Amino acid sequence: MPLATLADMPGPERAGRVKRVSILGSTGSIGCNTVDLLQRNPQAYEVVALTANRDVAALARQARSLQAEVAVIADDSLYPALKEALAGSGVEAAAGKGALDEAAARPCDWLMAAIIGYAGLGPTLAAIRQGHVVALANKESLVCAGDLFMNEARHHGARLLPVDSEHNAIYQVLDFDRPERIERITLTASGGPFRTLRREAMARVTPEQAVAHPNWRMGAKISVDSATMMNKGLEVIEAYHLFPVEVEQLDILVHPQSVIHSMVSYVDGSVLAQLGSPDMRTPIAYTLAWPDRIDTPAERLDLARLGQLTFEAPDEERFPALALARRALREGGSVPVVLNAANEEAVAAFLAGSIGFLNIAEIVARSLDAFSPGAPDSLEDVAEIDRQARRVAQDFIAAGK
Repeated sequence: MPLATLADMPGPERAGRVKRVSILGSTGSIGCNTVDLLQRNPQAYEVVALTANRDVAALARQARSLQAEVAVIADDSLYPALKEALAGSGVEAAAGKGALDEAAARPCDWLMAAIIGYAGLGPTLAAIRQGHVVALANKESLVCAGDLFMNEARHHGARLLPVDSEHNAIYQVLDFDRPERIERITLTASGGPFRTLRREAMARVTPEQAVAHPNWRMGAKISVDSATMMNKGLEVIEAYHLFPVEVEQLDILVHPQSVIHSMVSYVDGSVLAQLGSPDMRTPIAYTLAWPDRIDTPAERLDLARLGQLTFEAPDEERFPALALARRALREGGSVPVVLNAANEEAVAAFLAGSIGFLNIAEIVARSLDAFSPGAPDSLEDVAEIDRQARRVAQDFIAAGK
């Protein structure tokens, strides 16, 4: 069990007043869904900061619509374009890593941390250090620096609310007051677009096929992670840090309909599950309104129309990323950092057409075998291990061309 979990964090604040909110990564899939909810409830929220990586047009459009105080583009070369796009709007324009961290640290009541990948660690940590309520959609923060990150949250009095549909489901049904009564946590997985595809056929799949998720509308990187099932492996690591359980209490169950989002089993034989249509606006809304609830446009669940829900065990032979993630969690230390860095590099290479689909897990495995740095004692150590692991993975990618 990790040193600090969600059970150690402060309770709810007073509901019912206007919330000041920020979104890190507002132009991505999670960010756009969050913007949609804010636009549907303009009387309840004031927008402090919106940030994006490179999409100036979308960021400026969102900032104008929501009357944000500041809009930040991570790529500082795009500052002139953002400033021009916001001219006359009253929205402050800023750019670069320093501006991103500053926006994350601005006083607010709630912050969505939705920057994809390791790049989200720094800005999310800046928000944590302000004691914000942070809706966490950046799982890589916990994968790469779980103990350090959770202890920072506890030290600064921050509250983490998980956004991933699986972790959000667990959060809603888990008895934090009596963790000793928890028997196991089961994270459900859709199985992705290649759930029934033979492994030899996976060698020929294209990036376009890999990003076509059967149930969820997501960005390219997370869609590929879902197709390899690395996303589920990363979620197991995330769950270990969020919830008061041991490694062996975390299971995965393939559930193609994506209706049951996760389950918690208790010692008396009870199993509590959270159900809903596969729409990310539901878990986002849960965190946005917490401790209250708000209406969403998500399709209402009709179990009679669905007729049946099916389940199957995950196939770790066809999807070796699951075993790689469990290995990283068991070995701990710097191994999850290497796992995440190598996976990010391999997925980027696959999307660019440089490697095949099956090469993603192969490169991650080779990186784990080749690179074994010591355990990180600080976030600076994590950053250095991440840089070194990326170089190792890039060498394997280049060698395979």
